[in-house]
Amino acid sequence: MAAKVGSESWARPVRLLAAGGTIAMRGERAVPALDATELVEQLPGLGSAPGLTAENVLALPGPHLSLSDALELARRACEAGDAGDGVVITTGTDTMEEVAVLCGLLYGGAAPIVLTGANRPGSSPGADGPANLLDAVVLAGAEASSGLGVVVVFGGEIHGALTVRKVDSTGPTAFGSPVAGPMGRVVEGRVWLHALPIRPSPLSVERLAHRVDVIAVGLGDDGAQLTHSAAAADGLVVVALGAGHLPPAVLHALGGAAERVPVVITCRPDRASMLFATYGFEGAERDVRATAAVCAPFLSAPAARIALLCCLGAGLDRAGIAAALAPWDAR
Repeated sequence: MAAKVGSESWARPVRLLAAGGTIAMRGERAVPALDATELVEQLPGLGSAPGLTAENVLALPGPHLSLSDALELARRACEAGDAGDGVVITTGTDTMEEVAVLCGLLYGGAAPIVLTGANRPGSSPGADGPANLLDAVVLAGAEASSGLGVVVVFGGEIHGALTVRKVDSTGPTAFGSPVAGPMGRVVEGRVWLHALPIRPSPLSVERLAHRVDVIAVGLGDDGAQLTHSAAAADGLVVVALGAGHLPPAVLHALGGAAERVPVVITCRPDRASMLFATYGFEGAERDVRATAAVCAPFLSAPAARIALLCCLGAGLDRAGIAAALAPWDAR
C-alpha cells in the first residue's frame, strides 16, 4: 500500500480543518499565530496535493476547547467525510485523544478522518508540526486508507481513535496505543497499514451537556468520593485498580452508584485488561462485574468519559450503553 502527495494513488480530495493547538503557535511564549492557509503554506510539498482545501474552524489551545466546540468540530469533520473528502483536523495535543474518540463514535463514512498536531511550537528547535501535517494529509488522501475511520497520526505512526493515548508531554512521539499498538506508519509519503481499528456503530449525539465525573480509585479509598459524585453527576467513570479490582468500601459504594446513574469501569494500568474469574477476594473482578456497571477496560479514562457523554447525548439507556461499549471488553 503506498501513497505520495501528488501520486496516482491519491484517492480523494482532502479538507484541512484547523482548530488551533501547538501546531499553530509561535513565539517566545507560544500563542496562536497561524491559520489554516498558513499551515499549508509552510509546507511547499503540500502544493502538489490534489484537491487540498483548508479552513479555519477554531483557534484555541487544547485546554480551551469546550464540549460544544469539540462536538461542532466533530460534526464538521463527519460531514466532510460523508461527502467523500479525506479530513485532517489539526488541534491541541492536550485534548486530542478526546476529540478523536468523539469523532470515532460519530463517524461511519469510508473516507478517513485524521487528527494531528504538534508537541513543540513552530518557533522551537525540532518543531514536529510540519512533518505530522504532511503525514496526515498523505494518509487522508491515500487509496490505502479507505474504510480506516478515525485515526491519529503523530511521529510517523498511525493510531486508532478509540485506543490512542497521549504518552509524552513534550517529546515528538506524543501518542501511543499501549493496549493495541500502532496500526501502521507513514514513511516518505507512503502508507503502510498492518491492522484496522474497531469501528463502532455511529451514535446520533444530540448534545454533550451531561456531567460525567471520573473517579480514580487509590490505596485506602473509602468510597466517599464515589458516593458524592453519584449524587451530583449524570454518569461516572470509575478507574479500578489492576485488572478490575476495588477496595471493599469502594465496591459497596459502586453498587449503589451504578443503580442510580450509568457507571463505566476502566482500569488504571496503561496496558489494561479486566479479568473475569481469577481472584476471589472481596472487591475482585467478579464482584465488580456483578454490579450494574458497564465494563470497558480497553478504553482509557478520558476515552471512557467521552464515550459515556456520547451515549447519554444519544439518549441511550443502560442496556444501550452496555451494547455501545461492548467492543472494549473481552468477550
